Amino acid sequence: MAELGAIVQKVRSKNAGPFWLTVDVFCGSREVFARVSGALETARVAALYGVAEADVRRFDIADLDVVKFSFPRPTVQGTAADRDMHGAAWAVLLEEMEIG
Repeated sequence: MAELGAIVQKVRSKNAGPFWLTVDVFCGSREVFARVSGALETARVAALYGVAEADVRRFDIADLDVVKFSFPRPTVQGTAADRDMHGAAWAVLLEEMEIG
């Protein structure tokens, strides 16, 4: 087992509009992409971020060696309850996830 951030080139999170967040996993090679896309379960990502699995949109983009997850923000961007207006801090949680 290894932390995802130690295997891939980069994990980045960002806004996908005021109601959604996106987390991109840049694998850097076909081999790493195959490993990550096979080992990174959508259900675990949903549990990590506290959202229902049915609300997570997953995109495995083999041509770019990228795995992307989009899910609803816990609060609307820019409201008083929003603690991360740009959505940049969400990547760290996934970087620290252990995968096989």
